[in-house]
Amino acid sequence: MNIHEYQAKELLAKYGAPIAAGHAAFTVEEAVAAAGKLPGPLYVVKAQIHAGGRGKGKFKELGPDAKGGVRLAKTLDEVKAAATDMLGNTLVTIQTGPAGKQVNRLYVTDGADIAKEFYLALLVDRATGRIAMVASTEGGMDIEEVAHSTPEKIHTIAIDPATGFMPHHGRRIAAALSLTGDLAKQAAKVASSLYAAFLGTDASQIEINPLAVTEQGNLLVLDAKVGFDGNALFRHPDLMELRDETEEDPAELEASKYDLAYIKLDGDIGCMVNGAGLAMATMDIIKLNGMFPANFLDVGGGASKEKVTAAFKIILADPAVKGILVNIFGGIMKCDIIAEGIVAAAKEVNLSVPLVVRLEGTNVHMGKDILASSGLPIVSADDLGDAAKKIVAQVKAVS
Repeated sequence: MNIHEYQAKELLAKYGAPIAAGHAAFTVEEAVAAAGKLPGPLYVVKAQIHAGGRGKGKFKELGPDAKGGVRLAKTLDEVKAAATDMLGNTLVTIQTGPAGKQVNRLYVTDGADIAKEFYLALLVDRATGRIAMVASTEGGMDIEEVAHSTPEKIHTIAIDPATGFMPHHGRRIAAALSLTGDLAKQAAKVASSLYAAFLGTDASQIEINPLAVTEQGNLLVLDAKVGFDGNALFRHPDLMELRDETEEDPAELEASKYDLAYIKLDGDIGCMVNGAGLAMATMDIIKLNGMFPANFLDVGGGASKEKVTAAFKIILADPAVKGILVNIFGGIMKCDIIAEGIVAAAKEVNLSVPLVVRLEGTNVHMGKDILASSGLPIVSADDLGDAAKKIVAQVKAVS
């Protein structure tokens, strides 16, 4: 689960991270009032969407010459103009794709005199099983280009979970950012606070870009992106309250209600599989046979009739889907129970596209008999390779 910048900053501030004063706003009037609470004379009006690249983004409704989703304002009238431009309009960035995201809330912050920008992030390094801190002296809007062209400017420091964050980690972060003296001490303190926040919230990512040095010689978190491990959110009801469902894909949101792991893709064959590894293999073999998967959908090991029905509805809600491949290994859930769920779901949703089902595991023959006697045009497959060939052939036959 991701949260907005203003929410991330408020959360990090609780752990001691240095944050500039700022207020969220949902209307133009609230944006002007928010600026009025700040000392000024410089304000920053920032569109709040779950995507990066806002400063370089463009609003669909405002034309190519309009400014992006992060704007400086020197007066309350300029704050009002920026808020008027942003709220309700669609911001397209490098991370949103061409569809963009509608801006429904803003963050108005106090301006800062920036002397230098840095990059600092925390994430889980799957290779080492440790939290890794990633630091670079080249912070700002072009960090992706830095990673591509000059990767030597990006430093990674893994932290042993047995010791946690230690003073030497802080010194290494300061050295990676080429900071000395008091700024080095500030960098170590910021890194320590971010590590505490990462652990304390079960975060999956904390990205500070930029971490800035002001002309007054202070480190300041100017932007923050925070995401959490969804599997740990049951421990954090306070974080769940920060969820903005308008930022999530409607199909993925619906899938989460049934504990389905669903991700929409750009293909034309819908997939319903139990097990993430099996789902990946299913998508690969569809592509190997010349077509593309329309989604990743893992119904889990205990697929029920309700889950299967919900999965079918979610898949068919995508107008790009021209056929469905069901690939189920009956381990915890027996194949006959799965087959009954598939038949019931197909009848309930008035299935109108080709459906190929591959079952394997406990009671597989009973499951196949249920499918064969259902009276529905369900094609049974013997193995994964056979299933992929059959669904591709079925889709091509009706296209």
